[in-house]
Amino acid sequence: MSCEDLVCAGCAHPVAEGRCPQCRAYRERMHQHGLGGMTPAFIALALIALFFLTLTLKHLTGA
Repeated sequence: MSCEDLVCAGCAHPVAEGRCPQCRAYRERMHQHGLGGMTPAFIALALIALFFLTLTLKHLTGA
């Protein structure tokens, strides 16, 4: 979720606009505590790929 999707409870405007101190503080906090570009979908895709890689290696080694 990004701050463009959120509405401030204090001023009822989009948080991305930063119209009040609450908006600006929350927007700043969201930008600092990101996942570093790793979205939940990317993490799930990486885990699925790791699972299939493990199955392939297990099949190739005959274990």
